Amino acid sequence: MDGDKHDTIPTNLRLLSVIEEMARAGVPVTPTEVNARLGLPKPTIHRLFMTLEEEGFVQRDLDGRSYSPGPRLRTMAGGILSSLRIRTARQAILKKLSREIGETCNIALPDRDAMIYVERVETEWPLRIQLQVGTRVPFYCTASGKMYLSSLVPSHLKRYLAATDLVARTPNTITDIDRLLAEIETIREQGYSLDREEFLTDMIALAVPLWDTNNRLIATLSFHAPTQRFDIARALDYRGAMHAAGRELSALIT
Repeated sequence: MDGDKHDTIPTNLRLLSVIEEMARAGVPVTPTEVNARLGLPKPTIHRLFMTLEEEGFVQRDLDGRSYSPGPRLRTMAGGILSSLRIRTARQAILKKLSREIGETCNIALPDRDAMIYVERVETEWPLRIQLQVGTRVPFYCTASGKMYLSSLVPSHLKRYLAATDLVARTPNTITDIDRLLAEIETIREQGYSLDREEFLTDMIALAVPLWDTNNRLIATLSFHAPTQRFDIARALDYRGAMHAAGRELSALIT
């Protein structure tokens, strides 16, 4: 890296450059790691991170040294992904998938401690499970959340599990860490995730990942259904349709 790299970054672009490098990394990063690419003076990079943290664009991670996107930056990212052109195409894919499966389909983004629903197409059945756009659901007991956990590197996954109270939402919730780790490893290998009435009694779900240009999970696609209409065996019949729709949706954001 050229030691004079900072001279080529205009002052009014430096905050954006920090955010860009954080997005490129895709994992919590320290100011020093970001600055290895930017080459700014040490006081400058720390001042930029301080400003971003004070304004809510980044937040310190669990180790106290590294930073991850804060609430304002996550809200901004969700807004960009929901732009009208992209949303129109996304809705068309979701509607087609929902008609094929006959159930509600959702797109969710990982937030700091939960998945947040950002898009959905409702089933036409009068009996439906209400998880509206903006709903936040836990990682450890939902199909979309476990799909996200399967994308984490082992060190980040262990930190999450160590800091999380695995509350039993239903009799089927996996609250044993070893069992949950085994489940997440299975999800990583098979490429899809199931919720076997772990979040809500009488509801099952199946989720698949949506990938960005660097082959990192950026969101999840899922459908959920009441057990009065669906069982796990039937849900698995739609794995192909879910993965096909997932590839189409991923193409919209790459």
